[in-house]
Amino acid sequence: MTGATSNHDKWYFGHPAVWLLAPFSLLFFFITALRRVLYKVGVKRAYKPNAPVIVVGNISVGGNGKTPVVLALAEYYSSIGLKVGILSRGYGGKSDFYPRLVTHTDKASEVGDEPRLLAGRSGCDVVIDPKRARGAKYLADELHCDVIICDDGLQHYALHRDVELVVMDDRKVGSGYLLPMGPLREGQWRLGLVDALIHNARNMPTFDNAVAPQFLMTLVANKFVNVVDPTITHDASEFAYSSCSAIAGIGSPARFFQQLKHMGLNLTNTFPMPDHHAYDASDIPRGTVLMTEKDAVKVKDFAHEDCWYLPVEAHLAADFYTLINTKLAQAGLAQVKNR
Repeated sequence: MTGATSNHDKWYFGHPAVWLLAPFSLLFFFITALRRVLYKVGVKRAYKPNAPVIVVGNISVGGNGKTPVVLALAEYYSSIGLKVGILSRGYGGKSDFYPRLVTHTDKASEVGDEPRLLAGRSGCDVVIDPKRARGAKYLADELHCDVIICDDGLQHYALHRDVELVVMDDRKVGSGYLLPMGPLREGQWRLGLVDALIHNARNMPTFDNAVAPQFLMTLVANKFVNVVDPTITHDASEFAYSSCSAIAGIGSPARFFQQLKHMGLNLTNTFPMPDHHAYDASDIPRGTVLMTEKDAVKVKDFAHEDCWYLPVEAHLAADFYTLINTKLAQAGLAQVKNR
Protein backbone atom coordinates (compact mmCIF):
# COMPACT_ATOMS: atom_id res chain seq x y z
CA MET A 1 0.00 0.00 0.00
CA THR A 2 2.88 2.38 0.72
CA GLY A 3 4.09 2.17 -2.87
CA ALA A 4 0.61 2.80 -4.22
CA THR A 5 0.28 5.90 -2.05
CA SER A 6 3.68 7.15 -3.22
CA ASN A 7 2.66 6.77 -6.85
CA HIS A 8 -0.58 8.62 -6.13
CA ASP A 9 1.40 11.50 -4.62
CA LYS A 10 3.68 11.65 -7.64
CA TRP A 11 0.63 11.99 -9.89
CA TYR A 12 -1.11 14.44 -7.55
CA PHE A 13 1.84 16.83 -7.45
CA GLY A 14 2.86 16.57 -11.11
CA HIS A 15 5.48 13.94 -11.91
CA PRO A 16 6.92 14.70 -15.40
CA ALA A 17 5.34 11.51 -16.75
CA VAL A 18 1.86 13.01 -16.39
CA TRP A 19 2.53 15.08 -19.50
CA LEU A 20 1.79 11.92 -21.47
CA LEU A 21 -1.82 12.54 -20.42
CA ALA A 22 -1.90 16.15 -21.67
CA PRO A 23 -4.09 15.44 -24.75
CA PHE A 24 -6.73 13.86 -22.51
CA SER A 25 -6.65 16.83 -20.15
CA LEU A 26 -7.16 19.15 -23.11
CA LEU A 27 -10.18 17.10 -24.17
CA PHE A 28 -11.49 17.19 -20.59
CA PHE A 29 -11.10 20.97 -20.59
CA PHE A 30 -13.15 21.43 -23.77
CA ILE A 31 -15.92 19.05 -22.67
CA THR A 32 -16.34 20.65 -19.23
CA ALA A 33 -16.10 24.18 -20.64
CA LEU A 34 -18.81 23.41 -23.20
CA ARG A 35 -21.03 22.00 -20.49
CA ARG A 36 -20.67 25.15 -18.37
CA VAL A 37 -21.48 27.34 -21.38
CA LEU A 38 -24.62 25.33 -22.15
CA TYR A 39 -25.91 25.96 -18.63
CA LYS A 40 -24.89 29.62 -18.71
CA VAL A 41 -26.75 30.41 -21.93
CA GLY A 42 -29.80 28.36 -20.94
CA VAL A 43 -29.54 25.47 -23.39
CA LYS A 44 -29.34 23.27 -20.30
CA ARG A 45 -31.35 24.36 -17.27
CA ALA A 46 -30.55 23.90 -13.61
CA TYR A 47 -33.37 22.69 -11.35
CA LYS A 48 -34.19 25.07 -8.48
CA PRO A 49 -35.84 23.24 -5.54
CA ASN A 50 -38.26 24.85 -3.09
CA ALA A 51 -35.47 25.27 -0.53
CA PRO A 52 -32.10 27.02 -0.66
CA VAL A 53 -29.12 24.79 -1.43
CA ILE A 54 -25.64 24.91 0.10
CA VAL A 55 -23.09 22.92 -1.90
CA VAL A 56 -20.03 21.70 0.01
CA GLY A 57 -17.54 20.53 -2.59
CA ASN A 58 -14.05 20.88 -3.98
CA ILE A 59 -12.27 21.34 -7.28
CA SER A 60 -9.96 18.36 -6.80
CA VAL A 61 -10.59 14.63 -6.64
CA GLY A 62 -10.35 12.76 -3.37
CA GLY A 63 -11.41 13.61 0.15
CA ASN A 64 -10.50 16.97 1.66
CA GLY A 65 -12.64 17.01 4.79
CA LYS A 66 -16.09 17.82 3.40
CA THR A 67 -18.01 15.49 5.73
CA PRO A 68 -17.13 17.36 8.98
CA VAL A 69 -18.15 20.62 7.30
CA VAL A 70 -21.51 19.16 6.25
CA LEU A 71 -22.07 17.95 9.81
CA ALA A 72 -21.12 21.34 11.28
CA LEU A 73 -23.54 23.15 8.97
CA ALA A 74 -26.30 20.64 9.70
CA GLU A 75 -25.82 21.05 13.45
CA TYR A 76 -25.79 24.85 13.22
CA TYR A 77 -28.96 25.20 11.14
CA SER A 78 -30.78 22.52 13.10
CA SER A 79 -29.92 24.40 16.31
CA ILE A 80 -31.72 27.53 15.08
CA GLY A 81 -34.87 25.60 14.32
CA LEU A 82 -34.54 24.79 10.63
CA LYS A 83 -35.34 21.40 9.16
CA VAL A 84 -32.12 20.42 7.41
CA GLY A 85 -31.86 17.91 4.60
CA ILE A 86 -28.57 16.44 3.39
CA LEU A 87 -28.19 15.36 -0.22
CA SER A 88 -25.54 12.95 -1.49
CA ARG A 89 -24.84 11.07 -4.67
CA GLY A 90 -24.31 7.93 -2.60
CA TYR A 91 -20.92 7.16 -4.07
CA GLY A 92 -19.74 3.63 -3.31
CA GLY A 93 -23.23 2.33 -2.59
CA LYS A 94 -25.48 0.19 -4.76
CA SER A 95 -29.08 0.94 -3.92
CA ASP A 96 -32.00 -0.69 -5.72
CA PHE A 97 -33.99 2.55 -5.80
CA TYR A 98 -33.64 6.35 -5.76
CA PRO A 99 -34.24 8.75 -4.21
CA ARG A 100 -33.49 6.87 -1.00
CA LEU A 101 -33.83 8.13 2.54
CA VAL A 102 -30.83 6.79 4.46
CA THR A 103 -31.21 5.40 7.96
CA HIS A 104 -28.52 4.71 10.55
CA THR A 105 -29.15 0.98 10.12
CA ASP A 106 -28.55 0.90 6.34
CA LYS A 107 -25.44 -0.87 5.09
CA ALA A 108 -22.69 1.34 3.69
CA SER A 109 -22.45 -1.06 0.73
CA GLU A 110 -25.98 0.00 -0.26
CA VAL A 111 -26.00 3.72 0.48
CA GLY A 112 -22.31 4.69 0.55
CA ASP A 113 -19.99 5.25 3.49
CA GLU A 114 -20.40 9.02 3.80
CA PRO A 115 -24.24 9.08 3.64
CA ARG A 116 -24.33 6.29 6.22
CA LEU A 117 -22.05 8.28 8.50
CA LEU A 118 -24.07 11.47 7.96
CA ALA A 119 -27.33 9.72 8.78
CA GLY A 120 -25.91 8.31 11.99
CA ARG A 121 -24.32 11.56 13.20
CA SER A 122 -26.53 14.42 11.99
CA GLY A 123 -30.05 13.43 13.03
CA CYS A 124 -31.18 15.02 9.75
CA ASP A 125 -32.90 13.55 6.71
CA VAL A 126 -30.17 12.22 4.41
CA VAL A 127 -31.19 11.35 0.85
CA ILE A 128 -29.02 9.72 -1.82
CA ASP A 129 -29.64 10.04 -5.53
CA PRO A 130 -27.21 10.08 -8.48
CA LYS A 131 -29.63 12.59 -10.03
CA ARG A 132 -29.15 15.32 -7.46
CA ALA A 133 -31.99 17.47 -8.79
CA ARG A 134 -34.42 14.61 -8.16
CA GLY A 135 -33.01 14.07 -4.68
CA ALA A 136 -33.28 17.78 -3.88
CA LYS A 137 -36.89 17.83 -5.03
CA TYR A 138 -37.66 14.90 -2.73
CA LEU A 139 -36.04 16.64 0.25
CA ALA A 140 -37.89 19.90 -0.36
CA ASP A 141 -41.31 18.69 -1.53
CA GLU A 142 -41.76 15.35 0.23
CA LEU A 143 -39.67 15.77 3.39
CA HIS A 144 -40.35 19.52 3.68
CA CYS A 145 -36.79 20.57 4.43
CA ASP A 146 -36.07 24.28 4.93
CA VAL A 147 -32.49 24.10 3.69
CA ILE A 148 -30.56 21.48 1.72
CA ILE A 149 -26.86 20.79 2.24
CA CYS A 150 -25.37 19.01 -0.76
CA ASP A 151 -22.37 16.82 0.05
CA ASP A 152 -20.11 17.30 -2.98
CA GLY A 153 -21.58 18.20 -6.36
CA LEU A 154 -19.85 21.52 -7.03
CA GLN A 155 -19.54 20.54 -10.70
CA HIS A 156 -23.11 19.18 -10.85
CA TYR A 157 -24.60 22.22 -12.57
CA ALA A 158 -27.96 20.55 -13.13
CA LEU A 159 -28.82 21.56 -9.54
CA HIS A 160 -29.19 25.25 -8.73
CA ARG A 161 -27.25 26.34 -5.66
CA ASP A 162 -27.46 29.44 -3.48
CA VAL A 163 -24.15 28.96 -1.63
CA GLU A 164 -20.98 27.31 -2.91
CA LEU A 165 -18.27 26.23 -0.47
CA VAL A 166 -14.93 24.64 -1.35
CA VAL A 167 -13.09 22.53 1.22
CA MET A 168 -9.33 22.12 0.75
CA ASP A 169 -6.57 20.40 2.69
CA ASP A 170 -2.88 21.24 2.83
CA ARG A 171 -2.35 19.71 -0.60
CA LYS A 172 -4.21 22.72 -2.03
CA VAL A 173 -4.55 22.17 -5.79
CA GLY A 174 -1.68 19.71 -6.14
CA SER A 175 0.03 20.11 -9.48
CA GLY A 176 -2.66 22.49 -10.70
CA TYR A 177 -3.32 20.28 -13.72
CA LEU A 178 -6.77 19.18 -14.86
CA LEU A 179 -7.81 15.54 -14.92
CA PRO A 180 -6.35 13.14 -15.86
CA MET A 181 -2.95 14.90 -15.79
CA GLY A 182 -3.63 16.12 -12.28
CA PRO A 183 -6.31 16.19 -9.59
CA LEU A 184 -8.39 19.18 -10.69
CA ARG A 185 -11.99 18.87 -11.86
CA GLU A 186 -12.04 22.58 -12.70
CA GLY A 187 -9.34 25.21 -13.06
CA GLN A 188 -8.04 27.32 -10.20
CA TRP A 189 -10.13 30.24 -11.52
CA ARG A 190 -13.13 28.54 -9.87
CA LEU A 191 -11.76 29.40 -6.43
CA GLY A 192 -12.56 33.05 -7.08
CA LEU A 193 -16.20 32.40 -7.94
CA VAL A 194 -17.37 30.36 -4.94
CA ASP A 195 -18.64 31.98 -1.74
CA ALA A 196 -15.95 30.72 0.63
CA LEU A 197 -12.91 28.46 0.93
CA ILE A 198 -12.58 26.28 4.02
CA HIS A 199 -9.09 25.02 4.78
CA ASN A 200 -8.56 21.74 6.56
CA ALA A 201 -5.03 22.82 7.40
CA ARG A 202 -2.93 24.22 10.24
CA ASN A 203 -2.13 27.52 8.52
CA MET A 204 -3.94 29.76 6.06
CA PRO A 205 -2.48 29.10 2.60
CA THR A 206 -1.74 31.69 -0.05
CA PHE A 207 -2.67 31.68 -3.73
CA ASP A 208 -1.29 33.44 -6.78
CA ASN A 209 -4.80 34.09 -8.11
CA ALA A 210 -7.77 35.86 -6.53
CA VAL A 211 -9.89 33.59 -4.34
CA ALA A 212 -13.08 33.77 -2.27
CA PRO A 213 -13.05 34.62 1.46
CA GLN A 214 -11.02 32.01 3.34
CA PHE A 215 -11.61 30.32 6.69
CA LEU A 216 -9.59 27.84 8.71
CA MET A 217 -11.35 24.75 10.01
CA THR A 218 -10.23 23.10 13.23
CA LEU A 219 -10.97 19.41 13.55
CA VAL A 220 -11.54 18.54 17.19
CA ALA A 221 -11.17 14.86 18.05
CA ASN A 222 -13.49 13.23 20.54
CA LYS A 223 -12.94 9.97 22.44
CA PHE A 224 -12.20 6.78 20.56
CA VAL A 225 -15.34 4.69 20.11
CA ASN A 226 -15.40 0.90 19.93
CA VAL A 227 -16.57 -0.26 16.51
CA VAL A 228 -18.34 -3.38 17.80
CA ASP A 229 -19.88 -1.76 20.89
CA PRO A 230 -20.21 2.05 20.49
CA THR A 231 -21.17 2.41 24.17
CA ILE A 232 -17.49 1.77 25.02
CA THR A 233 -15.17 4.77 24.64
CA HIS A 234 -11.51 5.39 25.44
CA ASP A 235 -9.40 8.51 25.81
CA ALA A 236 -6.25 8.65 23.72
CA SER A 237 -4.22 8.25 26.93
CA GLU A 238 -5.57 4.71 27.30
CA PHE A 239 -3.74 3.74 24.09
CA ALA A 240 -0.58 5.72 24.82
CA TYR A 241 1.46 2.72 25.98
CA SER A 242 -0.03 0.20 23.55
CA SER A 243 1.18 -0.83 20.13
CA CYS A 244 -1.50 0.17 17.64
CA SER A 245 -2.18 -0.31 13.97
CA ALA A 246 -4.06 2.31 11.98
CA ILE A 247 -6.08 1.97 8.78
CA ALA A 248 -7.62 4.75 6.70
CA GLY A 249 -9.58 4.67 3.45
CA ILE A 250 -9.91 8.43 2.99
CA GLY A 251 -8.56 11.03 0.58
CA SER A 252 -5.39 11.62 2.62
CA PRO A 253 -4.63 8.68 4.95
CA ALA A 254 -1.33 10.28 5.96
CA ARG A 255 -3.23 13.18 7.51
CA PHE A 256 -5.12 10.79 9.81
CA PHE A 257 -1.97 8.87 10.75
CA GLN A 258 -0.21 12.14 11.58
CA GLN A 259 -3.14 13.21 13.74
CA LEU A 260 -2.83 10.00 15.77
CA LYS A 261 0.90 10.53 16.23
CA HIS A 262 0.28 14.10 17.41
CA MET A 263 -2.04 12.58 20.03
CA GLY A 264 0.92 10.63 21.38
CA LEU A 265 -0.04 7.22 20.03
CA ASN A 266 2.52 4.59 19.08
CA LEU A 267 1.65 3.37 15.59
CA THR A 268 3.54 0.19 14.78
CA ASN A 269 1.80 -0.25 11.42
CA THR A 270 -0.16 2.04 9.12
CA PHE A 271 -2.32 0.78 6.26
CA PRO A 272 -3.36 3.51 3.79
CA MET A 273 -6.28 2.46 1.59
CA PRO A 274 -7.84 4.15 -1.45
CA ASP A 275 -10.65 6.60 -0.72
CA HIS A 276 -13.99 4.73 -0.36
CA HIS A 277 -12.13 1.41 -0.14
CA ALA A 278 -14.45 -1.61 0.06
CA TYR A 279 -13.08 -3.43 3.11
CA ASP A 280 -13.23 -7.11 3.89
CA ALA A 281 -12.15 -8.99 7.01
CA SER A 282 -8.64 -9.60 5.68
CA ASP A 283 -7.98 -5.83 5.74
CA ILE A 284 -8.30 -5.67 9.52
CA PRO A 285 -5.03 -6.37 11.37
CA ARG A 286 -4.89 -8.15 14.70
CA GLY A 287 -4.47 -6.26 17.95
CA THR A 288 -5.54 -2.69 18.59
CA VAL A 289 -6.72 -1.06 15.36
CA LEU A 290 -7.53 2.64 15.03
CA MET A 291 -9.53 4.04 12.11
CA THR A 292 -11.69 6.94 10.95
CA GLU A 293 -15.43 7.01 11.45
CA LYS A 294 -15.89 6.64 7.70
CA ASP A 295 -13.96 3.36 7.83
CA ALA A 296 -15.94 2.17 10.85
CA VAL A 297 -19.32 2.24 9.09
CA LYS A 298 -17.92 -0.17 6.48
CA VAL A 299 -16.19 -2.68 8.77
CA LYS A 300 -18.72 -2.90 11.61
CA ASP A 301 -20.09 -6.29 10.48
CA PHE A 302 -16.69 -8.04 10.64
CA ALA A 303 -14.55 -5.89 12.94
CA HIS A 304 -13.02 -7.55 16.01
CA GLU A 305 -13.46 -6.26 19.55
CA ASP A 306 -10.24 -4.21 19.59
CA CYS A 307 -11.19 -1.93 16.68
CA TRP A 308 -11.75 1.76 17.47
CA TYR A 309 -12.72 4.83 15.48
CA LEU A 310 -12.08 8.51 16.14
CA PRO A 311 -15.02 10.89 15.62
CA VAL A 312 -14.08 14.49 14.81
CA GLU A 313 -16.01 17.74 14.76
CA ALA A 314 -15.30 20.78 12.57
CA HIS A 315 -15.10 24.11 14.38
CA LEU A 316 -15.49 27.22 12.21
CA ALA A 317 -15.38 30.90 13.10
CA ALA A 318 -18.62 32.79 13.78
CA ASP A 319 -18.01 35.12 10.82
CA PHE A 320 -18.13 32.09 8.52
CA TYR A 321 -21.73 31.42 9.55
CA THR A 322 -22.51 35.15 9.26
CA LEU A 323 -21.38 35.05 5.63
CA ILE A 324 -23.48 31.96 4.86
CA ASN A 325 -26.52 33.45 6.62
CA THR A 326 -26.24 36.58 4.49
CA LYS A 327 -26.25 34.45 1.33
CA LEU A 328 -29.23 32.39 2.54
CA ALA A 329 -31.16 35.53 3.49
CA GLN A 330 -30.60 36.83 -0.04
CA ALA A 331 -32.04 33.52 -1.26
CA GLY A 332 -35.20 34.17 0.75
CA LEU A 333 -34.61 32.13 3.92
CA ALA A 334 -36.23 34.47 6.43
CA GLN A 335 -35.13 32.58 9.57
CA VAL A 336 -31.48 33.64 9.16
CA LYS A 337 -31.94 37.36 8.47
CA ASN A 338 -31.16 38.46 12.03
CA ARG A 339 -28.44 35.93 12.73
